[in-house]
Amino acid sequence: MSVTKYLLNSNPVAPMKIIALPGCTSFARTIDDYLVQFRKAIIDENPAKKDVYGYSEGSYLLDVDLPRFGSGEAKGVIKESVRGVDLYILVDVCNYSITYQQFGETNHMSPDDHFQNLKRVIAAVNGKAHRINVIMPFLYESRQHKRTNRESLDCAIGLEELSRMGVTNIVTFDAHDPRVANAIPLMGFDNFFPTYQFLKALLKSEPDIRLDNDHLMIISPDEGAMSRAVYFSNVLGVDMGMFYKRRDYSRIVNGKNPIVAHEFLGDSVKGKDCIVIDDMISSGGSMLDVATQLKDRGAKNVYVCTTFGLFTDGLDKFDEYYKNGIIRKVITTNLIYQTPELLSREWYATAKMGKYVASIIDTLNHDVSINKVRDNTEKINKLVRRHSSGK
Repeated sequence: MSVTKYLLNSNPVAPMKIIALPGCTSFARTIDDYLVQFRKAIIDENPAKKDVYGYSEGSYLLDVDLPRFGSGEAKGVIKESVRGVDLYILVDVCNYSITYQQFGETNHMSPDDHFQNLKRVIAAVNGKAHRINVIMPFLYESRQHKRTNRESLDCAIGLEELSRMGVTNIVTFDAHDPRVANAIPLMGFDNFFPTYQFLKALLKSEPDIRLDNDHLMIISPDEGAMSRAVYFSNVLGVDMGMFYKRRDYSRIVNGKNPIVAHEFLGDSVKGKDCIVIDDMISSGGSMLDVATQLKDRGAKNVYVCTTFGLFTDGLDKFDEYYKNGIIRKVITTNLIYQTPELLSREWYATAKMGKYVASIIDTLNHDVSINKVRDNTEKINKLVRRHSSGK
């Protein structure tokens, strides 16, 4: 991150500390390393900052423990003082690789388990922190964001619970429906998008791709992804198209109404590279169907960019579609757990988010406008110009 004037001339609200819950410790160490670099760069420009208590540290990570009893019950233990600190708690509710023992059996942690751990740590803070900020890249229960029948509103309930526990800010990425913030109107809710990181990862893995209207098209796989696709197409200056899903509302399969067909709206994709952009890959069936239809319409290459790659039905289908030339590359972020098998796939690339999250934390800690971090248009334009010039 460049050393900017608005950080040089402002002081932090309180000493910054980070708690990484089980499942995101590796990602948190990357963030911590960047923060240490950022603060050193700022002190080089403004040496007076070195005298600010807690401003420059070798590490901002706090030591925490979440031991479990044999029955599966647990508690949160913070092993350092948090009095007066600006606390950032990082949680990955999607990391099912974390296990615990219950009555001698091994259980994988669910999103509910991770959310409960978050509440345990907040309870252990015991109201002593100056401010509590929760960084939850995949928003807990965000797919259950609206009520269509007699059903629970899990995401809204979870946010209200965090608000009552004293959390000041929620930082999330590509929320399934950002309007869920209406459940906590007096609490900070920041929703970020990894558009720049998508493009950076794509150009690194596919250096020959041409970013102009004659060779590229942005595709929204459904109505919900329209805003993402519109922004991406506008900033690149290329056309976009959209699929809309026809669903069978008479039945429910795996918690949702099954898709009957995808209908396409937009100009011809023949001979063009297509970037399909969405918030997540769950099982991947819908995304692979969109890729198939694009290839049937004559698309040259299909690139899939989603913030979260869950791959709940495994990777075999993606292997098959890559082998058959239907998909060229799948890019997701490292905001949630990535399996070693996924990272080894030839068709997969990672949009790395550590530096971006560190920039967000650094800016929030200085309590200045977050818009300079949120707006990536200028960075994308520079990246496009650099790519076009061949540098």
